[in-house]
Amino acid sequence: MKHLLLALATGLLLALGWPTYGFPVLLFVAFIPLLYVAQQHRTTHSLKYKGWRLFGLSYLAFFIWNFITTNWLQYADMFGASFAILVNSLLMAFIILIYQAVAKRTTTNKSLCFLITLWICFEKLHLGWEFSWPWLNLGNAFSEYPKWVQWYELTGTFGGTLWIWLVNVILFKALITFFETSEHRVLKRATIQTLAIICIPIAGSIVRYYTYSPESNTIEAVVLQPNIDPYSEKYNATNEEVGVLLEKLAKEKTTQETNLLVTPETVLAEGYGVDLPRFNSSKEFFQAKAFVYNYPNLNYLLGFQFYQKHTREADILPTSNQYNEHLWVDFYNSAALINSDKTPLIYHKSKLVVGVENFPYQSILKPIIGDAMLDLGGTVAMKTTQTERSAFLLKNTNYKVAPVICYESVYGEYVTGYIRNGANVLAIMTNDAWWGNTQGHKQHLSLARLRAIETRRAIARSANTGISAFISPKGELLQTLAYDTQGSLKADIPVNTNLTFYVKAGDYIARISMFLALGIFFITFFRKEKK
Repeated sequence: MKHLLLALATGLLLALGWPTYGFPVLLFVAFIPLLYVAQQHRTTHSLKYKGWRLFGLSYLAFFIWNFITTNWLQYADMFGASFAILVNSLLMAFIILIYQAVAKRTTTNKSLCFLITLWICFEKLHLGWEFSWPWLNLGNAFSEYPKWVQWYELTGTFGGTLWIWLVNVILFKALITFFETSEHRVLKRATIQTLAIICIPIAGSIVRYYTYSPESNTIEAVVLQPNIDPYSEKYNATNEEVGVLLEKLAKEKTTQETNLLVTPETVLAEGYGVDLPRFNSSKEFFQAKAFVYNYPNLNYLLGFQFYQKHTREADILPTSNQYNEHLWVDFYNSAALINSDKTPLIYHKSKLVVGVENFPYQSILKPIIGDAMLDLGGTVAMKTTQTERSAFLLKNTNYKVAPVICYESVYGEYVTGYIRNGANVLAIMTNDAWWGNTQGHKQHLSLARLRAIETRRAIARSANTGISAFISPKGELLQTLAYDTQGSLKADIPVNTNLTFYVKAGDYIARISMFLALGIFFITFFRKEKK
């Protein structure tokens, strides 16, 4: 019973420390109960089925965390939510089992170092593999406290993950030593170390927060929030009708000095969408061009669903959707920049939502579950991507904007690709309406604040039903438009040109962790013992 309560404590502490309602300080002690359970399973010989017991208790702890923080996925699809929560909890529990196997064969310090680096490797995996789900990467926990993590410009969110684990490990080791020796000085020393590890980065971050100032140049930007219900309205409205609504909202704030106008993702998605090869002669393109004509400095960044038909097998891509024996269709979740130039600039979203826009490992899973994973809300079809991040040059300026589409804003190193390609400001185009008025859209906005700090780029965020916002390069919410509200926002936002260390170096903490984790693992299991 004691071990069960300790596992429950870990799950609840992790959940109660999570944004946007939680207090992240709780995460600095959240893993200690579960680590103690693992230690007891190693040292108590009377326990039966210790491996299975530890796995079950670990799974329970992580299930509680995953369920409380991400159960809002059910409002889009129950199968998708169940899959994400159950499988992610399973992967986290396996990490504890692998750590336990190493801990039985090596010293406490080495095993705990292995656990930290293995967890970071797991988070890195979640940024790159086909079942990518980095929502619960630990460094995301400080998104509501940007004053604490201005140093993310150096480390990215992996710095936050390392921070949380270091404190947990120091306190755990101190508690174990105290239980064995009853020496209070051990706790005093650990308390001092912990306070230093927590307070020094926060103090330095606060100094950086109040001394940092972006470059002096600005652009005038407007973001739109049409508040179209995707379940009942979006796919029943024509693109022309939606375009008229967007223009109505834009006229409330747009001036002759406005440089950038941003809409949500796939706001124009009538039917299959817009035929990509014929876009330059489409009614949607000419409607947008007619609006831009009245604003000579305006760059209109619109969210589209494009499609492209293929009748030859030679043109088929792995992501093409087959409709009959002779017809395949590629769908794109895209952004198009339209200004006074004749040719629009187009970017196709590349970080796809698992189960909505991407069906991982089709050859293995489709015979088992059919198309179940693709029914997560929205347009049910595989999407085609592009490999490079596009940064669009804004007409009549020397600056570039990054069209970051929805889920892409969760990926720190991925977003730095836009910056390395010259982006001076980030435009996040999203539609969080699938989840309703839950923690989903709040957390998504909150995570965007970390991208601002990592890149030191201002963000213009347009969300279909909200929350639309302007975010400063320090992660501050400058303006917001409430959820389930129709309207627009306007602001002068800074355009920075400097590159942060994180933009240059990327997820170097994760790469170092991979090397260390593999090294400890191989030394533990394959090194010959000295005679």
